[in-house]
Amino acid sequence: MAGVASSASSLADLLERSAARSPERTALVAPDGTALTYRELDGRASRVAGFLRGSGVRPGDRVGFCLPKGPASVVAIFGALKARAAYVPVDWHGPAARNVTIHRDCEVSALFLGEGRADLLAAWGTTPPRTLVRVATAETGADGPAAPPSGAAWPASAVPFATALAHAPHDEPASGRRTDDVAYILYTSGTTGVPKGVTLTHGNALAFVDWCSAQFAPREEDRFSSHSPFHFDLSIFDLYVALKHGAALFVIGEELGKDPRRLARFAAERRLTIWYSTPSVLALLAEFGGLDGLDLRALRHVLFAGEVFPVKHLRRLTQLVPHAAYWNLYGPTETNVCNCAAIPLPVPPERTQPHPIGPLCAHCEGLVLDEQQVEQPRGSEGLLWISGPSVFRGYWGRPELDAKVFLVRHGRRWYNTGDVVREEPGEGFVYLGRRDRMVKRRGYRIELGEIEAALQSHPRLREAAVVALPDPEAGVRIRAHVACDGARPSLVELKRFCATALPPYMSPDLFAFHDALPRTSTDKVDYQALLRPGA
Repeated sequence: MAGVASSASSLADLLERSAARSPERTALVAPDGTALTYRELDGRASRVAGFLRGSGVRPGDRVGFCLPKGPASVVAIFGALKARAAYVPVDWHGPAARNVTIHRDCEVSALFLGEGRADLLAAWGTTPPRTLVRVATAETGADGPAAPPSGAAWPASAVPFATALAHAPHDEPASGRRTDDVAYILYTSGTTGVPKGVTLTHGNALAFVDWCSAQFAPREEDRFSSHSPFHFDLSIFDLYVALKHGAALFVIGEELGKDPRRLARFAAERRLTIWYSTPSVLALLAEFGGLDGLDLRALRHVLFAGEVFPVKHLRRLTQLVPHAAYWNLYGPTETNVCNCAAIPLPVPPERTQPHPIGPLCAHCEGLVLDEQQVEQPRGSEGLLWISGPSVFRGYWGRPELDAKVFLVRHGRRWYNTGDVVREEPGEGFVYLGRRDRMVKRRGYRIELGEIEAALQSHPRLREAAVVALPDPEAGVRIRAHVACDGARPSLVELKRFCATALPPYMSPDLFAFHDALPRTSTDKVDYQALLRPGA
């Protein structure tokens, strides 16, 4: 099965084919240790699809869910896909108002809601979704604390999840499925904080999944981690690459996912072979997971994406787990992964700069354009534009935003990632930062990520995040937020360090010390929180 194209028209086909090929193989292992075979997972999803169709959900409709990670959420996802609906996941612990805003925006016809989040019903007011499915905590199989009880009442019309699982299965022939049907909508905040729905088709996702098959050669014996929440695009790899190849997917709940020592033991004891997460999670495992005392020889591939991996943490991880292949994956939600770089080992002790994001994936094409959309020669920096089958359809209901980010050139549609890159011979693309994180100071253009990279090379700084603040006299002030290992360095020490690592115009004006930097539900640094008063 390794390295073959799916020839599928829907993500649901991937599960069904594995269920037909290996019905009794383990498909899913829940956080509490219970497991579902491919036959059981496929059967439950078909019955949920039957329930959705019987409740009036039609092809092209949207199905929302707000559930902790576990069997119920995976079944709900595939139930929606089998019904030819698109699934719209939200953060289980996210604010009720934001979650309702998302589901209202795309007009979900049905909603799977964990019983700990009845507060969303109050936020919906008098116009809740047509079909509401109440999922008991015991059915989710999630570890860690549930959402706090809200005291809100459930309407009598709410259908227990068990009722959906008892419905007659939906047996529409797979021939009716189309690759250009919308498969899922993932909402991102970007820099504005206003959620926008990234609309992706089955064809978009399958192009990425097929590339993963060729690049990483998964096999039935593999044991995949599922660390990322389902409203984060890293979950697309976990779910569909694992299930396409008949492998076992180990769902990692929220509490376990944030405890590096338990998480490291989990990876060793479950003999995980393929890991995918943000660098921040891997850095925690390297620093606090006790990896040197564990047997992680089963790990074949360690993949990371979502943010820059500080070199000192990557070096430490590769020293502790030296036998695995390490991959730096790059791409916004709008393209999934479009660049991939294998990390050469060992990481040299003198290296301080993050690794490149590498060449384009086989299913993608790229252009480097300046602000006037003039193509730049190799070696010059510019904005990265991506074209190919994995590029999303557009933002849900936001044609004015689509007009700003898409360009038609050479007979193809190109998406502006907003990331500044430079192509280097032999290395592929080097990530230079976000266009929206570049500021002008004293006449110099400054990429805030470059200051972060310099600070992260300090031996006692575990993490660093830099923000720019408006200043009526200087134009902009730079504030560095740092978390330390051990004793906190003095401001004098930090200023001296910056004097050797950065030019004067890039040295931070202010330092703020934290036990740990705030993070979003997708394990990225929460820059919006760092910009709030009092941060």
